[in-house]
Amino acid sequence: MYISDDIVEEVRSRNDIVDVISSYVKLEKKGGSYFGLCPFHNEKSGSFSVSRSKQMFYCFGCQEGGNVFSFLMKYEGLSFTETVKSLADRAGVDIPDFEMNSEEKKRQDLKKTLYEINTIAAKYFHSFLESEQGAKGLEYFDKRELDKQTRTNFGLGMSGMKSDGLYRYLKGLGYNDDILKETGLVTYKDGHVYDYFRNRVMFPIINISNKVIGFGGRVMGEGEPKYLNTKETAVFDKGRNLFGLNFAKNAKTNNIIICEGYMDVIAMHKAGFTQAVASLGTALTPQQVMLIKRFVKDVLICYDSDGPGVKAAVKAINMCREAGLRSKVINMQPYKDADEFIKAMGCDAFRERIENAENSFMFEVRKISEGYNLKDPDENMAFFAEVAKKIITFKEEIERNNYIEAVAGAYRIDKGQLARLVAKYAYSGANTENDTGSYRKPVVRDKDDGIKKAQRMLLTWICEDPNIYRLIKPHISVEDFTVDTYQKVAAKIFAQIESDSFSPARILNDFESEEEQNLVVAILNTNVIDEEAGQKDREKALNEAVVMIKRNSLDNKSRNATDITVLQKVIEEQRELTKLHISLTQRKQ
Repeated sequence: MYISDDIVEEVRSRNDIVDVISSYVKLEKKGGSYFGLCPFHNEKSGSFSVSRSKQMFYCFGCQEGGNVFSFLMKYEGLSFTETVKSLADRAGVDIPDFEMNSEEKKRQDLKKTLYEINTIAAKYFHSFLESEQGAKGLEYFDKRELDKQTRTNFGLGMSGMKSDGLYRYLKGLGYNDDILKETGLVTYKDGHVYDYFRNRVMFPIINISNKVIGFGGRVMGEGEPKYLNTKETAVFDKGRNLFGLNFAKNAKTNNIIICEGYMDVIAMHKAGFTQAVASLGTALTPQQVMLIKRFVKDVLICYDSDGPGVKAAVKAINMCREAGLRSKVINMQPYKDADEFIKAMGCDAFRERIENAENSFMFEVRKISEGYNLKDPDENMAFFAEVAKKIITFKEEIERNNYIEAVAGAYRIDKGQLARLVAKYAYSGANTENDTGSYRKPVVRDKDDGIKKAQRMLLTWICEDPNIYRLIKPHISVEDFTVDTYQKVAAKIFAQIESDSFSPARILNDFESEEEQNLVVAILNTNVIDEEAGQKDREKALNEAVVMIKRNSLDNKSRNATDITVLQKVIEEQRELTKLHISLTQRKQ
């Protein structure tokens, strides 16, 4: 699909990169940029930066970078065309209909067909369940007290014992093996074809656009694994979707309840708590949390009350906190999960538990306390030391003070004593964590000599402050950048500034490969000088960079000069270079 450069640029300019990325990643302003935890690699310290002035993002840890288009393509797995259309819809920009290219049409057709086949499979499983052959599945759902209306609402079904029933059904509808291999519904092995789901009750997984993207299946009787999900396909990524969110997003509540399993979600919806969702057979992921953040600010965690459930709840609490979501924990005791609780105690009792949900931090503190004998002086001190270290992690002073007061009141310790303990550990840096577990993407780097660093630094500086270009223009030209990519970037930046159309993010549109785009973003995110540095230090750094770049360029010209006139001119420029001084106080506007 061809979309004109003008429309692409309008879409980009109408979607501020900070606003877009902050709906996926929690960002905090530091100086002139925003920082957060990189969504493209595992890290504990925020090295992911987003610049509003440049309209670019860059991770100093894994070196991923780009503009608003690049981010959505990497994060959502979209094509460029899909990304432009998505952001155009967000900004209200109309895009004329154009013909897709063959690759884009193939990709879109594949997704459309997978949605179609998944819908057919869901109807097949549901019909099977409601037939005589589905007696075992109906018996299971009857024991779980799910009536026909609930089974229909969630499209519940069953897969048969026959090894290839669904496969033969889909083949009979005209679907060939090439496309069926892409669905995750069939398995090809040793020349035979088998249904991926056999003898299982089936839970269709539906995305927020109400399309069937995959399935979860619970085995009937003996068999492993107990729960099985569709393998990842072009339309299904279990770490980026949530069971029940297609309903929960429309719930007239200000919160979403996260629980562990499909049956918990269905039981809650049946009881009228339609804001319940569940992760898809895995621990909650940051991507799922950011998906929730699109709809609500408050999360209620309703995991099993056993040991693994408590551990999962603590992880979910931390993820919600990192994403900027408020969270509380629903107490299910003495029952294991929401399904058991509602059946035993009823809807009103569950509603009361929601209203009395425990603050997530106080839940963590309570679980920590269960590991200590608080009547023993040494263990009591160790408990408060651990709690103090957790309180340090809150960045806002008022929040720290609130929790100091809450913990002091709950555990009968003098508020002042706890505050001093918190201050002690904060002063000693007890909360500092080394990012030793972070993934570092292997990157082939240029030899980081002074000349190349000076060229990168100057380009970054100009991007952050285009007036710098006016100051260095009499002394530095595009040809003075001796690295090919640096020279291309310099040419584009200089041309944009000269035409009063400066837009660093637009430069990326001229570099096609992801590798080139990452390199360009890295060039434009070189550490220049501390933002707190005074004008004298900034002037010194600028002059040193300009002199180094120009001297290197003149040395190259001198070595390659074949004409005496050219050589004399180079010598004269080298002499003048010793007198160069650029003042930041005399900027041209």
